[in-house]
Amino acid sequence: MLLVALVAFAVAWWLGLYLLARDTTDAALRRAALGLVAYALALAFAPFDGNIADATGYVLAGLPALIWTGVLLALLPAGHRWRGPAERAWRWGVLPLGTAELVAAAVVGGAWEPLTAALVLAPLVAALVLLLRQRVLGGLRRGAVVLVSVLFVLGAALLLVPLEVLPVSVVMAGVGVDLAVLGVVLAVSNALEAGESVAADLRRSAAGATIAAVVFGGQVGLVAFGADDTDELRPLAFGVVGAAIGVVTLASPLQGIIDRLVFTGRPELRAERADLRDAADALPRRDQRQVLADLDDDGFTRLVRDALRNYGDLGKLVSSPLIALPAIDTRLQRPDHTDHALERATELKALLLESIERLRPRDQEFGTSEEWRYYNALYFPYVAGIRPYRRQPDLSGLDETSRRAFDWLRRYVPERTLYNWQNAAARVVALDLRSRDT
Repeated sequence: MLLVALVAFAVAWWLGLYLLARDTTDAALRRAALGLVAYALALAFAPFDGNIADATGYVLAGLPALIWTGVLLALLPAGHRWRGPAERAWRWGVLPLGTAELVAAAVVGGAWEPLTAALVLAPLVAALVLLLRQRVLGGLRRGAVVLVSVLFVLGAALLLVPLEVLPVSVVMAGVGVDLAVLGVVLAVSNALEAGESVAADLRRSAAGATIAAVVFGGQVGLVAFGADDTDELRPLAFGVVGAAIGVVTLASPLQGIIDRLVFTGRPELRAERADLRDAADALPRRDQRQVLADLDDDGFTRLVRDALRNYGDLGKLVSSPLIALPAIDTRLQRPDHTDHALERATELKALLLESIERLRPRDQEFGTSEEWRYYNALYFPYVAGIRPYRRQPDLSGLDETSRRAFDWLRRYVPERTLYNWQNAAARVVALDLRSRDT
């Protein structure tokens, strides 16, 4: 049974790390990744012998239910009136209190288990009901999320309150399938919203993780084949397979850490290497079938909004369908340009900046009147890189104008208002980009 547990662990561990590396800015994707990682660790601490191994395994097995509540809340529309309060309640109430309840139930057991299941699963059911009342995702993807969530609630209940209706091994396997399906659905949704393709990138990552797991895990398997007691090799097997999959799946972030350690005094080299890695990672995500001319105004504006959000990340821009704009084709016909993905991303960045500059009034260097709001909403957060709503913002390297804009946004512009301005400004930029193609 060690092999079954190891395979289930490998799949959950890989998919969790893949989702985490794919887009750390997407709350739903990030939380789904954490749920998969927690489930994988639960498998490592709880062998498929019919029992949760210890308190640690019980807590880790219950954490995905708490995290799934946060996933469903993150799927609510950004402007939903209940999303903000529900997010705060989940982050500061449900998650810490639910974790404490899981720890108490793991230590005491018995009568604590039904109470724990009720406290952990009630917020999940409430979030599911709230999500059902909203039209989020597409019809098929929305149905998949709802169906998998219902099955997950049932599986989590059987896991937290062992009633011996089904073997724990079967319940754990069912919970793992639910988590994996949800992770894939969210990855597809994330890719569609960004105008990207997920299939090729998912296959590439899965193939690399599989090869690493077989090569390194197989060596442990050869040792286990001749051992009398394989339980002693269990920590080694999970550790080796987990480390091998982690190194392959998180290769780019790890390379970035190594570069910061080795090339401490060469920031330009680190930046160039990071751009090349990001571009290489983004190429499999490009959707070659996306035809910009076939998109309606809302679809095109969504792509522009996403490109503006990733203005400072050439790797993200490489995967944007906007690099196929006819205006970029025209620019690349110049003798000093080559038709390369990074070159297209650079030209897209220049086009976006030109469109943003067209929103800027000409009468002064900086203003806060109504005619300045679209320019301020795009230029300073995306081009200048200021983050006015962070608790400890980094103001180093900002010029005087950017500092004045930071102070104005932080004092007088609520975060929600800035978000609305950015959406409206993105529509103006989208119209400007499309007018260049006519």
